Amino acid sequence: MRIGVIGVGHGRFGRRSDATVQELAFEAYRLALEDAAIEPDAIDASVVAAVPEYHKQRSVAGVVQEYLNLNPRPTWLTEVACASGSAAIRTAWMAIASGLHEVVLVVGCQKMTELETAEILALMGRVGEVQWESVFGTTFPSYYAMFANRHMHLYGTTRDNLLEVAVKNHHYGALNPKAMFRKEITLDKARASDSVASPLCVYDCCANADGAACLVLAAEHRVNNRDRVVWLDGVGAASSSMSVLRRPDLVGLPSAEEAAAQAYRQARVTAAEVRVAEVHDCFTIAEIMAYEDLGFCAKGQGGAYINERRSYIGGEVAVNVDGGLKAKGHPIGATGVSMATEIVTQLRGDAGERQAPGADIGLTHNVGGIGQYSFVHLFRRD
Repeated sequence: MRIGVIGVGHGRFGRRSDATVQELAFEAYRLALEDAAIEPDAIDASVVAAVPEYHKQRSVAGVVQEYLNLNPRPTWLTEVACASGSAAIRTAWMAIASGLHEVVLVVGCQKMTELETAEILALMGRVGEVQWESVFGTTFPSYYAMFANRHMHLYGTTRDNLLEVAVKNHHYGALNPKAMFRKEITLDKARASDSVASPLCVYDCCANADGAACLVLAAEHRVNNRDRVVWLDGVGAASSSMSVLRRPDLVGLPSAEEAAAQAYRQARVTAAEVRVAEVHDCFTIAEIMAYEDLGFCAKGQGGAYINERRSYIGGEVAVNVDGGLKAKGHPIGATGVSMATEIVTQLRGDAGERQAPGADIGLTHNVGGIGQYSFVHLFRRD
C-alpha cells in the first residue's frame, strides 16, 4: 500500500506576535484542508510536532487539537529537537501503513519568540551532551563552527563557499512570500557581517522564527484526486551519538548518511534521480555537508558543488529553493513539515518562478540537534 500527501498548507514564517501557536496551526490547517478538498470529519487522527519548552503552554498537542476542533480523535506530540516535523510525518506514515488509521493530519507549529534569545540559546545548548559538553558553554553555532573548521582543514573548503550557500538561499527566499527574510544579499555583504563563532558569521546562521505548516496523509484507497497526490515512497531515520566527541569525524553526520541509505533503498531510487531537495541548512556548513551525506557529490566536494551552482535551479539538484532555514526561518517544530510542503508543491509543478524543471522525485533532509537524529524522506509524483 502506498501512502500519499493529499493536502498541504503553509503559514507565513517570521516574528508572529499577531498569533498564538494555536492560531498559527489553524492558519496552515485551513489551507491544507482546502488543498485536500476534504472535510474535518475525514481525519482519523493528528500528529503535532513541536518542542514544548519554547512555549509557555506545556502540552501543545492538546491545545492545538482542541483549537482545530478535532476532539475526541486521538492526537499526540513528536519531539526530536529540530527534526520534530519529519518525525511527525514518519509517525503518521507508520500509523497508516499499520492499518490503524487511514487519513492522518500532521501539524508542525512553533512559537520561538515568546522567549528571550539568551533563553533560546541555553535551551539549544542543552540539546548537546549535558554532562560533558554543554556545561562548557557549547551552543549550536559553536558546534557547527567545529564542523566548518574541520571541513575547511581537510578539504580546502573556503569561507566564501559557506557564504555562497547564504547568497543562494536568500536569492530564493526573496521569491517566497512565506519566508521570513525576503531580501537578496551579496557575497560582500555576507562577508562583512559580524562574527558569531569563527569561521561562521551572522549570514552563516539561520534565524529563530514562529510559524506552522500542515500535511494531510492518506492511504492509497482514500486518495480521491490522483492527479494531485504526491507519494511518500521512502522514509529513513537514524540516530547518532549525543556527544560530538564520540563521532568518527566532524565533516558529516553519520545519522544523515544512514537515514538517506534507508530512504533510497525503500523508494528504489538513487541520489542521481533526485531533482529537488530541502536540506537542513541551520548553518551554511550544514547544507554543504548535506550535499555529501546525501550522495549529491563526493565527500569534500560540497564547496565546489555550491561554487559551480549545481544546487541552483537548472543545476543537478535544486536545493532549498524556498529559501531554506537560512532565509525562510526555522520554527523548529514546523521545519520538517514545511520542507515536505515545499517538495509537494514542487512535484505538483506549482512553485511558480521557483519551480525546478522536471521535478518528479524530491527529498527532505531534516536534522535534530547536532545530528543526534536525522530523517530523510523521498517523495514521488507519478
